[in-house]
Amino acid sequence: MSLLAFGAACGFSWAVMSDLQPKLLYVLSGALVAGLIWMLVDAWRGYRVRSWLRHGDLAIAPQMSGWWGVLLDRARKLLRDRERSIDAGEQRLKDFLSAIQSSPNGVVMLDALAQIEWCNQTAATHLGIHPERDVMQRVGNLLRDPVFTAYMAVEQPIEPVVIPGHRHRIERPVHISVQRHRYGEGKQLLLTRDVTMLEQAEAMRRDFVANVSHEIRTPLTVLSGFVETIQTLSLTEEEQKHYLSLMATQAHRMQVLVEDLLTLSRLEGSPVPSVLQSLPIAGLMDACEQEARGLSASLAQGNVAHHIHFVIEPSLRDCLLLGEARELQSALSNLVSNAVRYTPAGGDVHVSVDHGIDGSLLIEVRDSGAGIAAEHLPRLTERFYRVDRSRSRESGGTGLGLAIVKHVMQRHGGTLSITSELGQGSCFKLIFPSKRWRQAA
Repeated sequence: MSLLAFGAACGFSWAVMSDLQPKLLYVLSGALVAGLIWMLVDAWRGYRVRSWLRHGDLAIAPQMSGWWGVLLDRARKLLRDRERSIDAGEQRLKDFLSAIQSSPNGVVMLDALAQIEWCNQTAATHLGIHPERDVMQRVGNLLRDPVFTAYMAVEQPIEPVVIPGHRHRIERPVHISVQRHRYGEGKQLLLTRDVTMLEQAEAMRRDFVANVSHEIRTPLTVLSGFVETIQTLSLTEEEQKHYLSLMATQAHRMQVLVEDLLTLSRLEGSPVPSVLQSLPIAGLMDACEQEARGLSASLAQGNVAHHIHFVIEPSLRDCLLLGEARELQSALSNLVSNAVRYTPAGGDVHVSVDHGIDGSLLIEVRDSGAGIAAEHLPRLTERFYRVDRSRSRESGGTGLGLAIVKHVMQRHGGTLSITSELGQGSCFKLIFPSKRWRQAA
C-alpha cells in the first residue's frame, strides 16, 4: 500500500510541476505503475520462497521482511522441528536395530510374500543366510528343510519348531528353534534360538534315567528270581549258600551304583575345593597300590597276577596335591581299578608321577590291555557309556567311574587325557595345574 501511495504522490508531483491537466489521470497512472512494480517485486520474492521450499535447505533460506519474512520464519521453524523429529526417529531406529543386532537370539523380518526384509547377524549364523545378499529372497528358497517348509505352511503356528542349524554335522549337531509370529499387514517375524545345549541336556537326562533304570532293574530282577527260587523250592544248604552268594553280589552291585550316583551328585552340587586342603602324593600312591594289588589277587583266582608298578619321580616324592583328599583318592582309584579290571592276568599296570612341561604335575596310569578303538575315546567320560557292556558288567563296573574322574579334575582345574590303541593298551593322564600342587614344607 505504501508503494501505491508513493506512486500516486509521484504522479501528482509530476502533474503539478508540468502544469498538466487533468491531474487525476496522472495520479492514477503513477499509482498503476507503482502497483505493477510492487506486483513484480512480490512475484520475485514469492519465486525465491517457492524455490527455497522446493529444496528445503535451511542453510540457504532467503532473508525477507514483511509477510514473506513471517512465512519464511514459520517455514524455517517447521523444517527445523521436522529435521529434529527425523533425526530422533533415525537414532531410535539405529538404537533399536543395534539392540536386535546384539541379541543372542536371531530375528528375521519377512514381508507379505515371505521375502526377507531384514535379519540380524545371529539369525544369519543360525540359518546360513546372508544379511545383505539375501534381502528380498524368499525364505523358503533358502531353507529347504522339510520340517521348516511344513511349519511355514501352517496359518497360525503355536509351538516353535526345531531344525538343524547351518553348521549342523552328525559328529557335532546344531539345533535351532524357530518361532513364527505375524505382525502388520501380512508380515511375519521369525525368532531363532540355539537350543543345542538344551537338546543335548534333555537327551542326556533321558539317557541317564533310562540307564539308571536299566542298571538297577537288572540286579533287582536277578534278586527277585533268586528270592522266589529260595521260597518255592526245597534246596540243600549248599544250594542255598550258592544262591545267597549270587544275591549278595547283585546287592553289592546296586550299592556300588548308588554310591557312584551319590558321588556324582555331590561333585556337581558342591563348591570348588580349597587349595588350603592337601593330600601327600606318596600316601595317595601307596593307598592305590595296595588297592590295585588286592584287586588283582581277587581277580587272578589261581592265575598269574598282574605286574603292577608304582613310580614317583624322586623330586616329587614329598609333594602335596592341593584339594579335596577324598575326591583325589576316588579319581586315581577309579583309573587304577579300571586298568586292573580290563587288563588280562599277567599283564602290566604302570602308574607314575612326573613333572609336566608347563609346571604341571602328571599322574599317568598305563596298562597293557586290549585297548580302545578311536571312535569310543570322545565318549568314554559320558555317564554309563561302555565300550563293551557285557565285559563291563562281568568286571563289576557301573559305567560312572570315568565320569567321576572327569568331574573331579574339572573341579580341581585339571584335565583328564586319554590315549589308546587296539591291541596296545591304554594310557590315562591326570594333569594338575601348578597351583594345585606344591612341595611339602
